[in-house]
Amino acid sequence: MWLLDVNLPNGLVKKLQILGINVDTTVHRGWRSLGNGKLADVAFKAGFKVILTRDRLFGESAGRALQSFPELAVVILRIPQSKETTFLKVFENSWMTSPIQPIAGSVIEWP
Repeated sequence: MWLLDVNLPNGLVKKLQILGINVDTTVHRGWRSLGNGKLADVAFKAGFKVILTRDRLFGESAGRALQSFPELAVVILRIPQSKETTFLKVFENSWMTSPIQPIAGSVIEWP
């Protein structure tokens, strides 16, 4: 199961579901105010295996949590901030070229 951080558009949920990925958001879960390390901890305990974020510092601040939960992966989306429709189009085009391949216990940047 994948978790979208608060800094990603909600429309990404539908895109990922169409791709067959079980996904939820931090906002929907009531985790909006959690810091990165605590979010990683809570997400893993709730059964999430991947956290998608635009926060480039997430890996650093969640590093201890990743050491504690080597099954968890963090994917930092490098898609520039833009209107949701533009963001989703760039996401879809990037996915068609190179789908996200999370690596457990690590932080990767995509695309």
